[in-house]
Amino acid sequence: MTRASAYLAAYAADHQNPVNCRLHTICVPIIVVSLLGLLWSVPVPVAMQGLPPYVNWAGVTVVAALLWYLHLAPRLALGMTVAAVPALAIVAALDRLATPLWLSSTLLFLAAWIGQFVGHAFEGRRPSFLRDLHFLLIGPLWVVSGFLARLGIRT
Repeated sequence: MTRASAYLAAYAADHQNPVNCRLHTICVPIIVVSLLGLLWSVPVPVAMQGLPPYVNWAGVTVVAALLWYLHLAPRLALGMTVAAVPALAIVAALDRLATPLWLSSTLLFLAAWIGQFVGHAFEGRRPSFLRDLHFLLIGPLWVVSGFLARLGIRT
């Protein structure tokens, strides 16, 4: 069993209840977008200014996460790369709204985490990341792997 398979199996074991699974499938991507929005809101050094808008702390974080996913599971890293594009596009769209990006991202973050904890109340189990912080990065991988599985794509 690969390390990715072991992480995904452990994550799946904590997410058996259908309500919890549905809430995670909805809330995990929202949390990812909200975190990227918060990172996008952090000012960049002068050396990074004037570069394309994706060259910011959110973009740097996405690249770092994708490198970790590539090390963990190359096929899933490709799926995560495809998922990162609309996530960053959503953040860019939110950045153009009248509401400050940090505020909309914070509200999305809080609402999605409430959804996560409601799901775990249905599950009757504590969130996986309380056992191992790696699971904060495995949650998005679990959502993408489930989506790919529904499309019939083996990972």
